[in-house]
Amino acid sequence: MFQNTLTKFFVSGLLCLIVNTCFGQTQTVRGTVVDNISQSSIPGAIIKIIGLDSMIYAVTDENGSFSLGKIPIGSRTIEITATDYKSVVMQNVTVNAGKELVLTINLEEDLKKIDEVMITAKTDKNNPLNELSTVSTRTFSVEETQKFAAAVNDPARMATSFAGVVTAGDGNNHISIRGNSPNGLLWRMEGVEIPNPNHFSNVGTAGGGISILSAQLMSNSDFSTGAFAAEYGNALSGVFDLRLRKGNNEKREYTVQLGVLGLDVATEGPFKKGYEGSYLVNYRYSTLNILGKIGIPIGDANTNFQDLSFNFYLPTKKLGKFTVFGFGGLSYQTTTAEKDSLRWQEDNFLRLNTNFYSNTGAVGITNTKLFKNRSYLKTALVFSGTENGYKQDELQNDYNSTIREYEQRFLQNKLTLSSTYTWKINVKNNIRTGFILNHLGYSLKQSDIGDSTVLLEQINEKGSTQTLQTFFQWNTHITEKLTANIGIHHFQLFLNNSSSVEPRASLRYDLNRKHHFTAGYGLHSQLQPIGVYFVENNQNGTTTLPNRNLKLSKAHHAVIGYDFVLNEHQHIKTEVYYQHLFNIPISKDPTSTYSILNSTDGFPSESLSNSGLGKNYGIELTYERFLFRNLYYLVSASLYESKFKAADGNWYDTRFNTNYATSITIGKEWNLKNKKAKNRTLGFNIKSIYVGGFRYTPIDLDASMAAGETKFSTTQTYNKRMPDYYRLDIRLSLKRNFKRITSTVALDIQNTINRKNVGGQYFDQKTGEVKYWYQTPLLPVLSYRLEF
Repeated sequence: MFQNTLTKFFVSGLLCLIVNTCFGQTQTVRGTVVDNISQSSIPGAIIKIIGLDSMIYAVTDENGSFSLGKIPIGSRTIEITATDYKSVVMQNVTVNAGKELVLTINLEEDLKKIDEVMITAKTDKNNPLNELSTVSTRTFSVEETQKFAAAVNDPARMATSFAGVVTAGDGNNHISIRGNSPNGLLWRMEGVEIPNPNHFSNVGTAGGGISILSAQLMSNSDFSTGAFAAEYGNALSGVFDLRLRKGNNEKREYTVQLGVLGLDVATEGPFKKGYEGSYLVNYRYSTLNILGKIGIPIGDANTNFQDLSFNFYLPTKKLGKFTVFGFGGLSYQTTTAEKDSLRWQEDNFLRLNTNFYSNTGAVGITNTKLFKNRSYLKTALVFSGTENGYKQDELQNDYNSTIREYEQRFLQNKLTLSSTYTWKINVKNNIRTGFILNHLGYSLKQSDIGDSTVLLEQINEKGSTQTLQTFFQWNTHITEKLTANIGIHHFQLFLNNSSSVEPRASLRYDLNRKHHFTAGYGLHSQLQPIGVYFVENNQNGTTTLPNRNLKLSKAHHAVIGYDFVLNEHQHIKTEVYYQHLFNIPISKDPTSTYSILNSTDGFPSESLSNSGLGKNYGIELTYERFLFRNLYYLVSASLYESKFKAADGNWYDTRFNTNYATSITIGKEWNLKNKKAKNRTLGFNIKSIYVGGFRYTPIDLDASMAAGETKFSTTQTYNKRMPDYYRLDIRLSLKRNFKRITSTVALDIQNTINRKNVGGQYFDQKTGEVKYWYQTPLLPVLSYRLEF
């Protein structure tokens, strides 16, 4: 059935290419205009298309809806005005032939209600969607995840262009924010915390190999890197606050994309004529597995993944607006031992049978109810779960029997009930308050053979617990130039009754239209990876759980920022920050230098205490030109320090203390003008990253040779640094608009100059030498997309 449906999509697209002319293409632009705080509709707003030979405009109806027909395709400028609201001018809005453009436009009520203030595309993107986030937060668009070189529709990979964000390795999308561990990142969708939305992810981590999220479902979203608003909890380093778009509720539309990573098929449309509800569904299947099945080898492992994501919009007249959304991803990677003992002497890994799998999913329902007093209540119920496992067997000399060396299986599920009430009291004041209740279920098993001849149990626990988060935030415009956000967040873990009461505050002062100053403070906390609480300690036949009473990790964040607006499409922004981390789990062994701040995944097997400390401080600079006249660029630079204090009482560099990071991201589009190439857009995007090397603890060669396995120097904790990391990525694209179809072919060339960036070190038992392994070489990623 799937193959038949896919065939129909391709045939439909091909017919469009054959029969449709390339001249006079137009498209519909429609949507709704709402108040940015209360989300109530704004009737009587005027929407104009600027820059055309004839004026095209529409007026919103009583529901705030508008529709503009026969808009010429290309880059358009849209002006929105409404009585008592600041005007908005949206520049560089792309209108394609393949799909209608459906917008939700948020207007800010004018304090003075006399002077019109123009908000350009620059200001829209520089200001976060969450009006209560003042510092260290910016909006990112779906177009950025698609256009930025090497982003490949992945928000985390795209974020490495931003100041203070560095990749933790080419083979995954782990990101370190301001020197923090990648595990400090929070993922939210539709206002609710979700599990790590990545394929090939391990337990205790916030990243993976490939994003499960589909660009077809994503809408513009927020990314925060410090001093978060009061509604965000359970995070120390950053927050991705993802929003989903609604499907087209007037006509059915389709997208088909074939690329190196997978085959995507998306469909959207109305449930029935005359009903405002809509559906949007995307399915992807791994191209890597398809190539493997037809005899084309891809690497030494058998790799496969697939995912499904959806968003159903179901408005009612009396009960409010419902949505049903979700995503699910299945991924695995297996290797088979070679039956050749001579090869084993070259590489012991060749005698191993391995099976790694990672499955993630979430499904939820939300209800948004608007009230007459310019307030609304949004309630969500979400069920999510993850399954992570790994098995490793060593093939014996008879080539038949195996010995199990390692085994883990971690099942985690979560039922989340959240409710948020937002009330716009008047033009100067609004409040937001709510709660997040989580029921956490877990079944955790981990065994390792270690130096023994049998598997030794490290974790074996099954049960459940709960967490509760509550928050309150008040946003007030003290004067026309000064805005304050004051709030508080409370986090409670019922497993051991550890809790945190966290004050949050921020200020924004607009000296004039060019100079803006911000300041923010917040106390933040985070739950430990659930398996950490159930590590077993076996002594004298007695099993204990030494980590069960670990408290929440905490951090004070302080940020000061300055934003200089050069013109309506360029700005320079700088932020200075300091983060003091405490209650950090470290080893109870006074001679150990272990700290969870250096972890990227997995559960540590040792006894821990909350006596660790950490500190991150630095300065960030961003020079940005938003898309204007088909050109954009983003230049960012960071200087910072990241330290931790271990059980021995000494301070050390963290693993992620690269000290400096720079990135340059540039994109240019050319609209080809000749008759044969009419309605073609050629795109060239480039990203250049230069980052100091990650810290590492060197291998003790003498001890390793004596033991016959890798041993690290315990006196040189993270005092060595890998060579600086440099990578150049290029993206070429060609988009063509036909009468009812848009096609895009793109080539991402990752690590274009094929630089050998050091990934780490290892001890080679055969040669008795310490060697280095290298990260991803030059990698082309080709894709072709049809929208119709």
